[in-house]
Amino acid sequence: MRRPSAPPNQPAPPFDAPAARRLRTALGMEPEHVAYGMRASYGLSHVTPGLVISWERGTTAPAGLELTALAGVLWCSPGELIGRPRTLREHRLAHGLAPEDVARIVGLELLAYLHMEENDEWRGTERQSAALARLLDLSLPDFVSVTGRDARLAELLRSAVTTRWQAYVRPIAKAVPLDRRLLEDTLHELHQDYQGQMAATLNWGGGRAASASSDAGRDFLDRIIERFWTNVENNTG
Repeated sequence: MRRPSAPPNQPAPPFDAPAARRLRTALGMEPEHVAYGMRASYGLSHVTPGLVISWERGTTAPAGLELTALAGVLWCSPGELIGRPRTLREHRLAHGLAPEDVARIVGLELLAYLHMEENDEWRGTERQSAALARLLDLSLPDFVSVTGRDARLAELLRSAVTTRWQAYVRPIAKAVPLDRRLLEDTLHELHQDYQGQMAATLNWGGGRAASASSDAGRDFLDRIIERFWTNVENNTG
């Protein structure tokens, strides 16, 4: 019986199905060759040509060991078969690292690291966090997301743009290690953008003005993290 592609409580990473097919075709391989290579070289006896085809069609996705083996057979890095990583586990897989490697390099007990990875709840020290960022080559937005600060950051940003942004500089600085001046400029711009958009929709007049303002405000707040990082990037440049 074929082993499932993703074990319980371990969702498959964001697999890039078109990339897998493109890489296989470039090597002149058929699904049968890929399946054979994964069985012969990596001991994954459950992999069949049909399973490879289902991965390439996006109907299922390879799990951790399958992804590593597939990358080996296709002569590429696991990162080339993954869409944009979102979680700590996905960033680790994209770099082709085993949990033991990350735990050892970062300075954590393996079980402690696995618990953090499984629950998307990073609890490392500042030193361990810095080591993690270096090891996985994390950008600042990715680091904030991987260490579980996105929800708190979004909450603070929503409050900052809807009230007095100055009061949120310090708490946001604790969640995001940014230069204070850069953070102040970014929050000021976000506040102006939000307030300006709300005022513009209210000035349309008519019975739909309040509804339009509400929709515009909700969309702005729903995408607040994306807007924040875009402004940070613009101000940095």
